[in-house]
Amino acid sequence: MTDLSHNTIGEPVPADQLFAKLTQRRATNSYKWDAAPSADVIPLWVADMDFETYPAITEALQRRVAHGIFGYTRVPDAYYESVCRWFARQHDWHFTPHDIIYTSGVVPAISAVIKALTLPGDQVIVQGPVYNCFYSSIRNNGCEMVSNALIYNKVAMHYEIDFDDLDRKLSHERARLLLLCNPHNPGGRVWTRSELTRVADLCRKHGVRVVSDEIHCELTLYDNRYTPFGSLPDELSYGSITCCSPSKAFNIAGLQIANIVCRDAQVRERIDRAININEVCDVNPFGV
Repeated sequence: MTDLSHNTIGEPVPADQLFAKLTQRRATNSYKWDAAPSADVIPLWVADMDFETYPAITEALQRRVAHGIFGYTRVPDAYYESVCRWFARQHDWHFTPHDIIYTSGVVPAISAVIKALTLPGDQVIVQGPVYNCFYSSIRNNGCEMVSNALIYNKVAMHYEIDFDDLDRKLSHERARLLLLCNPHNPGGRVWTRSELTRVADLCRKHGVRVVSDEIHCELTLYDNRYTPFGSLPDELSYGSITCCSPSKAFNIAGLQIANIVCRDAQVRERIDRAININEVCDVNPFGV
């Protein structure tokens, strides 16, 4: 397998070059475009960009293709080191390679986490409006979905967490997990450190574990700053689980790679077991 851990990306590509090219995606087996019933329908239903991915990624893939063999792939140490290095440098979030479990996508990751940490009939709290696969992952694992619906602030023109309602929902004897979406899809909120700390305080108070979907963490605008839930103080975040992937920010969802980050070894072992039970423990060489 080609070692891509020391690739030179080279000079940055100007934004006006990256985002100026129009690529015809119809009739390319694009799930987004080719599922549309007719050519006059513009598909806006899935987080799949119509810009080409960054040239350095394409170049790395071309080098991997040149190897000419695409068998079962071992995930090398360089992969784990790269994930740790990225989050430390970009987001001041520090964890070790041992804290990472790789899998094929964030949805399989969330489903496996629910399987690992709940029993049928347990409650999993979601903050709608939210990504539809949250609901199916809960339902498919025999759990009860509990809604802590977000409040739309018409003055600020953004969604906010209903903390009083969250406190009530977390207090239920069968409440086990809170599925957090950070940043929130589709609400568009990049939760502040203060908001995340308040969520963490309530979850610790009631003994409910946080599972944070952070797949959109690189997609922030203006002065909004993404705060990884796992970067909160240890007493608030140690037992939490974060699911992340480069797929949305770099438009490589089709490469099918994601990470589950959990610093609690016992919890991580249970999740790893569920990953294997669900048979989503293999990834392809291009994703790696």
